[in-house]
Amino acid sequence: MLHIFSSTHSGIRTTTLLCLFLLFPIHCFAGNNTDDIRESVIAQATEMGLWEKTEWLNLLHYSKDSDAYISKVNDEQFFYAMDGKENPEAELIETLKNLFSQTEDNNQQTQCRFVARVAWLSNQLDIDKKSLPIVDCHEYLQWYNEIRADSVTMIFPAYHLNSPSSMFGHTLLRLDNKEKADSKWLSYAVNFGANIDSDDNSMLYAFRGLAGGYPGLFITEPYFKKIQEYNRIEHRDIWEYELNLTPVETEKLVKHLWELKDVNFDYYFLDENCSYRLLELIEVARPGIELTDEFILTAIPVDTVRAMENAQLIEAVSYRPAQATEIQYILELLPDNQQQLVIDLSEDINVSNTDEFTQLSDLKQKKIVDLAYKYLRYQNTKTVRDPAIAKQSYKLLQKLSTYSADIDVSTTIPAPFPPEKAHKSKRVTIGLGERLNNKYADLGFKMAFHDLEDNKDGFLQGAQINVINLNIRAEENVGLRLYQLTFIDVFSITPRTEFFKPLSWRVYSGFERQLTFNKDQLTYHVTGGAGSTWEIIKNHQYYALAIGRLEINKQLKNALEPAIGFITGFLSHFNHTTARLEVSGEHFEDDVYRLRAQYTQNFAFSINHSIKLFARHEWHEDDVDFSDVNISYQYYF
Repeated sequence: MLHIFSSTHSGIRTTTLLCLFLLFPIHCFAGNNTDDIRESVIAQATEMGLWEKTEWLNLLHYSKDSDAYISKVNDEQFFYAMDGKENPEAELIETLKNLFSQTEDNNQQTQCRFVARVAWLSNQLDIDKKSLPIVDCHEYLQWYNEIRADSVTMIFPAYHLNSPSSMFGHTLLRLDNKEKADSKWLSYAVNFGANIDSDDNSMLYAFRGLAGGYPGLFITEPYFKKIQEYNRIEHRDIWEYELNLTPVETEKLVKHLWELKDVNFDYYFLDENCSYRLLELIEVARPGIELTDEFILTAIPVDTVRAMENAQLIEAVSYRPAQATEIQYILELLPDNQQQLVIDLSEDINVSNTDEFTQLSDLKQKKIVDLAYKYLRYQNTKTVRDPAIAKQSYKLLQKLSTYSADIDVSTTIPAPFPPEKAHKSKRVTIGLGERLNNKYADLGFKMAFHDLEDNKDGFLQGAQINVINLNIRAEENVGLRLYQLTFIDVFSITPRTEFFKPLSWRVYSGFERQLTFNKDQLTYHVTGGAGSTWEIIKNHQYYALAIGRLEINKQLKNALEPAIGFITGFLSHFNHTTARLEVSGEHFEDDVYRLRAQYTQNFAFSINHSIKLFARHEWHEDDVDFSDVNISYQYYF
């Protein structure tokens, strides 16, 4: 028995050794086979020149300058190759190498990290999926299932002057699911923005934003949060542009969005901003469409909407008025006595027992109570919850519940002129005039964006936003010289009412010619002020502001001379023309003063073409006075 057992044991051992011997080369060949597959795939990709394909360049955000490539992504974690930021071929090869490598954390494996890259490469190459590591991309799959998007909508929150980051408007994307068309608030929004320091003030934000001092990030969050932020807190109208991207194209965009999670880009306020980055996403979704090429100096949000329209990407447009817009519109439909009832009722619920209120029809009563409630909520939007306001709001809700549900007080707010149909953002000017008894020809260029006298359709009425406004004059007795270079000029003159009491303000800075002690010279200044505006009748406004000014002028006593002054005037909008009459002046510390009266009228004979008339007379110390008159043609592009 022992002999038999020994023989059997020896046989088992021999069999085991034989199996190990046979399996070992199979294992080695399997490893060599994977290496061979990987090298074959890389060779195929190189031979096909995939690194030069538009799809690959878009996925890595490469741009080409002369013969050199550089990615706009400024984050090492986005690249496998050491020189991946400048070398699309090396990045392609390293991506394929890593595709066949197993990592301890499945979510860091190439199939999970760069799902859009892998999807595109798989469609281009003969990759045997059995040769790839088996992975479980549970983080990506969980995120993807939450998004569940099959269509895309571009969102344009309109202009907001009280925030430097939003004075040009903003754009973001909404990822929609057509099965949930009635609950778009639950969709996800894609926003690109600067990762700012919360301690930075507005001036520092503007400077760092212009200079690229902030990293930019893509953020995906529920759309209802953006509605609260833009529509209710900042009181900005929202335009929604449904795009005609197919479900397949939408899937490409969503997959690439996952790749950009927590990835840093450079952020520049004027060009590589929120709008520019969203255009890059659309180019990934629909390869071959060129949306970013035209944006060299600036990428103003409304211009990117126009780029979508020019590329025939927009399928439908809808308008979502802000809470303040809705209140203002309904108020204008009410007579003055009922407007006062709204104010009184928002302060005291007992107003509902007065004869003036009870004599109204149930429909008018319910409208007034509903509007008083909305107005009270509007007043409390940006403040800490006030128990007294909360109590009054509750009383108004109780009063609303006493009216029949069949009484409909909802109001459809008509959509205003679409922002993308307004005049374009840049402008060139050619004019002729006379100043200081000296004839001149004037050539101007403005990088952005809108004057008070420009056609107001599509813009905030009473809002001026100018960036880089250059004027060069060829003067009869002097020759060619710089007349004005304004870096920033923001002027807000929104009228005050019983319901809304906005501050009117102006900030502008740059170089301009000033006559001082009979010497005409270029000076540098920073000027700002605040005041109020009132609407006399509809589309006719009066404004008055107190201002302060700091000026660098060799003719003045101090190197940096302060002054105090004022601006007051009338702004009138007609069908095809806008007129402004303004009186302004300043008095410096060393008793130098300037007083000026000027009249400007702009005749818009089409959206992007106008003729402007300008006349100004100035009075200075020592009985010095002179005029400047000008007629110019303006083309917006």
